[in-house]
Amino acid sequence: MLDSIERVRAGEPRAVARAISAVERGGADARATIGALYRFTGKAFIIGVTGAPGAGKSTLVNALAKFFRRRGARVGILTVDPTSPFTGGALLGDRFRMQDLSGDAGVFIRSMATRGALGGLASATFEAIHVLDAAGFEIVMIETVGAGQSEVDIAKHAHTTIVVEAPGMGDDIQANKAGILEIADVLVVNKADREEANATAAVLEMNLNLKPRIENEWRAPVLKAIALKEQGIAEIVAAAEQHREYLRAHNLLPARERARWRAELENILQKQLLARALNGKPLDAWVEKIAAREMDVYQAADAVMEE
Repeated sequence: MLDSIERVRAGEPRAVARAISAVERGGADARATIGALYRFTGKAFIIGVTGAPGAGKSTLVNALAKFFRRRGARVGILTVDPTSPFTGGALLGDRFRMQDLSGDAGVFIRSMATRGALGGLASATFEAIHVLDAAGFEIVMIETVGAGQSEVDIAKHAHTTIVVEAPGMGDDIQANKAGILEIADVLVVNKADREEANATAAVLEMNLNLKPRIENEWRAPVLKAIALKEQGIAEIVAAAEQHREYLRAHNLLPARERARWRAELENILQKQLLARALNGKPLDAWVEKIAAREMDVYQAADAVMEE
C-alpha cells in the first residue's frame, strides 16, 4: 500500500487510476485509500462545470485544460456520465471530446458513472477529488451530467462553479429554475457566434439583477465564449481566479471547505448506515411484501431497521 500511495502522490497515471477505482468500489478499499491520502490534500483549485445537455461543457473543459496547461499547471478532470436506469450501463464518452489532451502527461481524465446517484455527480466524486488533489494536480475540474433543474450538488464540491448556457436552447426562464442560476460563480454563454447569444446573455444579466444585492457579495459575471475555437477562455479563467481571490479576501474559503466536508460526511454516513441496516441482505423480500400490500414502505423500513 505504501509503495502505491507514493506512486499516486507522484502522479503516475496507472496508480491514480487504480486509486480512483478503489474509491469507486467503496467499502474497505475506499477507506484504506482515502485514509492514506487525505493528509496530502487541500492544495487543488476545484472548478465545477455544469449546464444543460448540449451546452458545450466538455468542449469548454477541454479548452480550459489546454489554457491551464500552457501556464504549466497539472490538470485532473472528472467527467460524470449518467447510468442507464434500464441497462445499468454508461457511455462514459466525454473523453472522446478531449482527444487532444490524451497525449499530455500533465493531464489526467477519468470518466465516472453516476450509478444511480442524484445531483449530477457520481457517488464517489468526493473521494476521486481527494485522489487527484493528493496526486498533485493543481487544477481539478469536474464536469457534471447535463444539468436539468436539480443537478446542483457540484456547488458542494467546487470552490468555483461555472454554469454553461447555450443560446437558442429553449425557454429562457429555465435558467432560473431550482438553483441552477444561484449556484453559478461564473456564467458562460457558449457558442457565442450564434445569433441568439447576445439575447441569452442579456436575459442572464436581467435575472441576476432581479436578485437582491448584499454588500460585498460576489456577483457572477456573464461571459461569452466559443469553446470550440478557444475564444473567451482567458476571460473565463480570469473570472474563476478572481472568484477564488474573493473567497480568500473575505475569508469564505473555510466555510466552503466545511460545506464540502459536511456533504461528504453525510454521503458516507448514508452509505454506511444503509449497508449496516441491510447487513448484506437483499431488499427483495420486503419489496414483495410491499407489492402484496402486506405492509407499506414505512413499515418495511422500520422492519429493516429493527432487524
